Amino acid sequence: MLWQGVSEFVAVAQSESFTQAARQLGISTAQVSRQVSALEKRLNTPLLYRTTRKVSLTEEGQIYFRHCQQVINGLAEAEQAISDLKSTPQGLVKLTAPVAYGERFIMPLITQFMLQFPSVQVSVRLTNQMLDLVEGGYDLAIRLGNLTDSSMIAKRLATRSQHVCAAPSYLARFGLPNTLAELKQHNCLVGNSEHWRFCEQGKEKSIKVSGSLVCNSGYALRDAAVNGLGLVKLPDYYIDDDIKSGKLVCVLSQYQEPNQGIWALYPQNRHLSPKVRSLVDFLAEQLR
Repeated sequence: MLWQGVSEFVAVAQSESFTQAARQLGISTAQVSRQVSALEKRLNTPLLYRTTRKVSLTEEGQIYFRHCQQVINGLAEAEQAISDLKSTPQGLVKLTAPVAYGERFIMPLITQFMLQFPSVQVSVRLTNQMLDLVEGGYDLAIRLGNLTDSSMIAKRLATRSQHVCAAPSYLARFGLPNTLAELKQHNCLVGNSEHWRFCEQGKEKSIKVSGSLVCNSGYALRDAAVNGLGLVKLPDYYIDDDIKSGKLVCVLSQYQEPNQGIWALYPQNRHLSPKVRSLVDFLAEQLR
C-alpha cells in the first residue's frame, strides 16, 4: 500500500509529463494519473501542479520526490548487491599504497590475485602521499598506522609493530639507552618524522629526536643502522630479519607503542563491486 503510486509519481516528476511517464512505465496515461491522484489523496496533499502545457512539483512534492529517490536508489543498490554476489570479479581496480610496503607486500599479492581472476585489471600508484580517493577516482587505498580521515570506510588487513634498534657495534661504543630521556644522548636516524612515539605507564608519549642522518627511505635508514651509524625506529617488516640474525638489537622495548593497523580504505556511500570486495578480502586473508 505504501508503495502504490510512488513509481508513477517519480516518473512524472522526472519527465514533467504524464504521457512520458506512461511511456517509460509501459502503462496508460490514465493509469498513471489515477495512481498519482490516489497517492495525493492518501498523503492528503497536492504533489504536482497540473496545466495543459506543463507538470511541475509543489513544495511538498519536491520534498517527497527527494525521499522517494533515496528509496528507489537504495532498492537499486540492494538488487545490485545481490546480483554482485553471484558475479565474477572483473574490470579495472584503481588503488594506491605506500611505496616500500606496497613494493614488498601489496604488489606480490596483486599479482597472485590477478592470476586467480584474469578478467581483473589493476592500476596501482605507489606513493607516500595521502591522496584524495574521491578526487583521484581511486577504488581503494592501503594506509599504515593511525587513521585520521573519518570520511572513509576502513577495514583492518593486518597490524605492524615498531621497534627502536641499533647495531651491536653502535651499542658497544655509545652504550644501551635505558630511558626515553637518554635518547637525547644518541645519534637517532630520522625518517619522515622527527618525533618518535612511545608508551610510558599506559600513556602515549612523543619524543623529539635528532641525528646525523635524515632520510625518507626506511631501507636506507635500516642500512645505516646495520652499519652502526645510530639508533633507528622502524616497522617490523624492515628489520625482522636483521633482529633474528643479530645484525640489529632492539632497545627500549618496555616503552614500545601498541601495534598499529594496516588498513584498506574506500569512500563511504560507494557500493563495493565484486572486484574491489574480492581484492580486499584476498589481501586481508593473505596479510593476516
